[in-house]
Amino acid sequence: MLNTAYAMGQGGAASGQGGGLGAFVPLILMFVIFYFLLIRPQQKKAKEHQEMINNLKKGDRVITGGGIHGQIVSTDAATVVVEIADKVRIKVNRPSIAGLVQSSGGKENKEESAKAK
Repeated sequence: MLNTAYAMGQGGAASGQGGGLGAFVPLILMFVIFYFLLIRPQQKKAKEHQEMINNLKKGDRVITGGGIHGQIVSTDAATVVVEIADKVRIKVNRPSIAGLVQSSGGKENKEESAKAK
């Protein structure tokens, strides 16, 4: 009787090892999904922001992380001087520039549309 119980115990342990590897498949799938839905897009956005910061130049119209709009007056390695009004300039760290402002419907566009009519 003891031999029969021992033989039955070994067969159960052998089948349990195969099930252990199958338990990691859902975890691996979840990691792959998180990578493509969360990690990769965030890395791409950070890379684009870094390129934008490196390409800032005098005359660019920017918006800061705090929502201040202005025009770049001068730059150096770590900071940017932004003119937000006549004779009002602020010094801002480069990483706090949120983006470039696209001028849509500026004064030049209104004048050109008026001439076309």
